[in-house]
Amino acid sequence: MGQDLTIGRWLCDRARATPARTAIDWDGRKITYAELHSASHRCRGELASLDPGDRVAVLAGNCPEYVATVFAAAMAGLVVVPLNWRQSPAELAFQVDDCGASLLLAEEPQTALAGAAVFASRVRPRIVALADVASLSGTEDAVPVPLGVVCTAPSPEVADDSALFVLYTSGTTGKPKGAVLSHANVFWTNLCFDRMADVTSDDVVLQVLPQFHVGGWNCQPLLAWWKGATVVLERSFDAVRTLHLVAERRVTTMMGVPANYQFLAAADGFEGADLSSLRYVLVGGAPMPERLLARWGARGVRIVQGYGLTEASPNVLCLPAEEASRRLGFAGKPYPHVDVALADPVSGELLEGEATGELLVRGPNVFLGYWGNPAATAEALRGGWLHTGDVAERDAEGFFRIRDRIKDLYISGGENVYPAEIETVIAAHPAVHEVAVVAVPDERWGEAGLAAVVVRPGHRLSEEEARSWCAARLGAYKVPREFRFLDALPRSAMNKVAKSELRTRYAVPAPGAGSTDSAQRAAT
Repeated sequence: MGQDLTIGRWLCDRARATPARTAIDWDGRKITYAELHSASHRCRGELASLDPGDRVAVLAGNCPEYVATVFAAAMAGLVVVPLNWRQSPAELAFQVDDCGASLLLAEEPQTALAGAAVFASRVRPRIVALADVASLSGTEDAVPVPLGVVCTAPSPEVADDSALFVLYTSGTTGKPKGAVLSHANVFWTNLCFDRMADVTSDDVVLQVLPQFHVGGWNCQPLLAWWKGATVVLERSFDAVRTLHLVAERRVTTMMGVPANYQFLAAADGFEGADLSSLRYVLVGGAPMPERLLARWGARGVRIVQGYGLTEASPNVLCLPAEEASRRLGFAGKPYPHVDVALADPVSGELLEGEATGELLVRGPNVFLGYWGNPAATAEALRGGWLHTGDVAERDAEGFFRIRDRIKDLYISGGENVYPAEIETVIAAHPAVHEVAVVAVPDERWGEAGLAAVVVRPGHRLSEEEARSWCAARLGAYKVPREFRFLDALPRSAMNKVAKSELRTRYAVPAPGAGSTDSAQRAAT
């Protein structure tokens, strides 16, 4: 393949075309495209000792240096591995080892966590301060790309199908898998996104999603920098501050999960907040509940909803704002250039017309596979389709609704959580005989985990001890909200754990949920 779809030159093109335009608004500091390009160019030089294809792990909150690093890596042919700073050292060490990271760039607040992760790892990558390789100090005098000079070419080894990101997603086997996204994947998913939820050069995009998520890059930010827009980059999400920023910076669009919009709607001052600059807002991760749609609609804000997954880079389905009230609970239709189908979960036969089955995805946005895991890749991409593991319903007009999750994952505050991973951790406790984790409704986070635990004869285990055991080995959002101690787990006639019975036993609907559908509960 060629280099036409590689991401590295996006920033260079913009620095040449609109050098003085603001690329990033960072806590009031305006960083121009020329400044960001200069920082990225210097960062590429700092990473010159690495070879194309080497993995660079990054442990940092949202910051301009992170952005410069991604563009520099794209030019140099390096692979960025965003690490989730909410996870434990053991979880991070597994990912560092799995991808064989050569370097770990850590932001100052995360240096202790980075050290603990590397200490627990086998490959022991070098830890370097992110600011040392991607400093934006001294960029005030940055100059545009000179006339007559071709933008710095990517390394010869960089091709459209070269890996750009390895993003770890929790797996049903209890171990995360690294989804590999190529330059072409990123190019196409941003192009698809733009054709349904366009970003213009005049937009002001508020970025609050964490940059360790695929949505932190491919759900507006990279597209904004491609188009020459301004990104108001926030280290983290705070509802009151977000309302203030929308009014002060005249934000025109933003992306969030339902929990973000729930917190905003519940914040003091929401009813009187100036939201007049918003053209539309995007929501993903779970369906928006009817009452929340109505609350935002009453404020005159258009909402574009969608469905995606990391393995699809992530954009798959989109529900335009004009369909929001008529298609409550739906995720929409496929993005341009994306094909979807439904398959019978048992036979694998593709289903026509109105149907319910496993959602399959095909298109240039579908990932290359799982890093170093050909068996899992073959399973996910069998038959030429990405098998999502989600059960969806298609209506007579071709709109899709996500009905259930074959793989048992649940979504807590926009974070995908796989019970098998938590079960592996709890089962390792010497007092645990067996365990099953299921999702239960949670008014604050949409869904949370409940662990049903059977203790070994002659052993004792308190809820406090079980919680501490999990907290030391899992990110906080994965620690079950509840622990129930049973004499035995319910089982089916085939002697499999009957998780459906556990869900029925403990799933008391959250107030106002209005539905027992798992997808609806996740959004409440």
